[in-house]
Amino acid sequence: MNSSAWTGMLRVDDTELYVRDTGGPGRPVVYLNGAYADHKHWKRVIADLGPGYRHITYDERARGKSKRSADYSFEACLRDLDAVLNARGVERPLLVGWSYGGIVGWYWTDRNPDRVLAAVTVDAFPIGLTGEVGRERIRKMFRQWRLLLPIAALFGMGARMSADEHADVNIELNQIAADSVPVLERLTRPMRFVMATGDSLGSGAGEMEEGRKVLDQVLAANPNLKVSAKVASNHSKILRNDSPAVAQAVRELVLSLGSVQ
Repeated sequence: MNSSAWTGMLRVDDTELYVRDTGGPGRPVVYLNGAYADHKHWKRVIADLGPGYRHITYDERARGKSKRSADYSFEACLRDLDAVLNARGVERPLLVGWSYGGIVGWYWTDRNPDRVLAAVTVDAFPIGLTGEVGRERIRKMFRQWRLLLPIAALFGMGARMSADEHADVNIELNQIAADSVPVLERLTRPMRFVMATGDSLGSGAGEMEEGRKVLDQVLAANPNLKVSAKVASNHSKILRNDSPAVAQAVRELVLSLGSVQ
């Protein structure tokens, strides 16, 4: 295992990803960002957990300090996670994913159960806007925001993509999320959820909270999945306002696993 600290650019496919690895002998925790977010959103969680863990963050394609690509698909995100783990020599990490990253986390765990210790999912759930009506709503929303997206990218909440590329990412994710119930029901690795209570940018009043209820059937079907906390923050501010709850979910998982490696 390569446990040295490292910060740099990692070549993957046609692009380069910005990766930060604190190194050290602690249990490796790999952080998976929201759809258009960069790695800096994890700084409070990392500070709450402290230096006893090995923290690995990275920016997805066209986010943060990473380079653009011709492929912004969900499958590309799964390949990127694999590339980061291989490059850093990480075996059986604990994955912590917010929103889009949470869904990446549970799909990667489903495909690679022997390579994941456990996972924490921050305000992601198996529901999405689908069909022609849903797709048109998403495209309209991002076209309305097209002038704001470059500014959002400067603050780590947007990608260096066109409005239509942003929409394509979101449309694909909504369909994948909506198809996720069977994936979650068959997961064999422990997973803890930290859920928000409010809405997100682009959602209607109460829409997100209604969507979170879909998770109940999954929790009832799979004893490996549990809710660690439900916090007062909305979807967009949960990592900023409730980072201690996310850190505590990580600690709970590690404690429950004991000496499992």
